[in-house]
Amino acid sequence: MLLIDHMPPTMPAPLKGRLTTRVPLECDVDAVTALATAAIRRHTPDGQADRDGLRSRMVGLKSWARRQIVVVPAAADGSPAVDADPVGWIAVEDRAAGRTNVQVVVDESLDHRDELALALLEWAVEVGGSFARARGVDSTQLNTDAHELDTERGRLLSAGGYEMVRTWLHMRRPVDPDEVAQLRGPRPGTRVRPVHRHPSGLPVSQDVRSVHRMLEESFADHFNSYRESFAEFVQRLIENPDEAGWDQWWIAEMERDGRWLPAGGLVAVPVPATPERGEGTYLEYLGVHRSARGKGIAKSLLHAALQDAAARGRTFVDLEVDDDSPTGADELYEAMGWRTFERTQSWHATAPAHPSRLLEPPEH
Repeated sequence: MLLIDHMPPTMPAPLKGRLTTRVPLECDVDAVTALATAAIRRHTPDGQADRDGLRSRMVGLKSWARRQIVVVPAAADGSPAVDADPVGWIAVEDRAAGRTNVQVVVDESLDHRDELALALLEWAVEVGGSFARARGVDSTQLNTDAHELDTERGRLLSAGGYEMVRTWLHMRRPVDPDEVAQLRGPRPGTRVRPVHRHPSGLPVSQDVRSVHRMLEESFADHFNSYRESFAEFVQRLIENPDEAGWDQWWIAEMERDGRWLPAGGLVAVPVPATPERGEGTYLEYLGVHRSARGKGIAKSLLHAALQDAAARGRTFVDLEVDDDSPTGADELYEAMGWRTFERTQSWHATAPAHPSRLLEPPEH
């Protein structure tokens, strides 16, 4: 069964009757992966889109937090053609109160590609406004990203009303087992430990809550901080059952009045090996509570991740940091051996809340 979004985007005049939209199906995953890979190779010749990640967003558990459509050829009656490969895809994610993430890709060779891309971005404003209404806020921030070298994407985003607001450094550090074994331990009065786990392997709930609290409160003074409830945090973990490597979660603690209190948290995931390099570790989240800054907590958490990577035989540890981090985190990473290998950008637009379109009177 082909499903149509209740409020689909309006096709540009040159494409009306030629293209239409529907919700993604399992059979669309490979085609959208190919479109995303082509877009990546504009700036990274050997780049490859993550098929499993896209599948989860399109038709898996992650799809539930997204409203999305694929653009496909239209049949003679205007309906989506059966078994036709998508030439475009856009997903709009209800990320948090006041924050909406946008992913969009359009076939590089398509006639009137720009007009289609802009029509999809306009639809994202409509969808974001419905998310804002449901969240009870006046507007939502639309977030998307672009590789620094992808000037074509930047041009389209600018034309679609987005503004480039931040640059992110993607940094990598090689893992030298001999060196890692010599890393210093935490300072007196602080310690780092893995999250406690039940015999089933699942983490103890108190530690999951502690990590969530550390991450939320650590980034409260960041320019792009939007509160994520614990329920939303847990839902994202459930969406990634294969990635939730609980043995790569750490909590930093600080002694105060005879008690060990949470002071920071780190969440890491494996990076699959490629022909060019072996398996690595990616640091998804690293946060130090504002009350614990300046006590070596971040360095201790990083040491724990490096030692773990060495023990697993991994060859590198990657992370991402705001180029304008208020804590100067990029300077710490550089001092510890991380080096920038690429830069990406955050682009923002605003979608105002609007009344439900389903309550509008029908057109006559």
